[in-house]
Amino acid sequence: MRKLVFIAVLILVGMSASADQNYNLPELHLIKTATLAPCYSCRTPEEFQKGYSTTALFLSDYSKRRNSPDLLFNGFRGGEDYFEASTAGDDMALIADLGAEVSVEKVSAHAAFNLRNVHSYPDFTKFSSVAKVEKNHTYAVLLNKGEVRGLFIFTVVSYVPNERVDLRYAVKEYQILDVKASSTGFDWVRENF
Repeated sequence: MRKLVFIAVLILVGMSASADQNYNLPELHLIKTATLAPCYSCRTPEEFQKGYSTTALFLSDYSKRRNSPDLLFNGFRGGEDYFEASTAGDDMALIADLGAEVSVEKVSAHAAFNLRNVHSYPDFTKFSSVAKVEKNHTYAVLLNKGEVRGLFIFTVVSYVPNERVDLRYAVKEYQILDVKASSTGFDWVRENF
């Protein structure tokens, strides 16, 4: 009897450990849709109590559990809205506006870094920490977070300033990393000596 109880406990522990590993990673190259609304900083104090809610895109259950969105629709009431992918901690994700009338269907991982495939410095994609929301524009997001690395492309199909943005997106790469070690002392504002 004790042997059966011990085996049952081992099975339950194994099942719960594997359930914790259910990351529900996004399928690559598949176009999906999302609506982000309203802009994150345009919400009431009561809405802030709900966390990111529908203002952010989470590409995996892992990013959702960590409360670390892969894309945030942000701005301020009456001002310009923008997208950002670095939302906390040591996130160093970057975003690039690839321009208007660029088809999300046609943007490969390679094209995300140079749409025209021409070795000319003006043709290389320029990434930054934020990008202005523009209807019909396509964007590339390079995810570089503590334990997540990835690349996804999205197009703004409709946009109501401060209120909502509708997207079509495709994930090109998404990895959850097992970081073995990292240097200590990261700080966003510390200078060098």
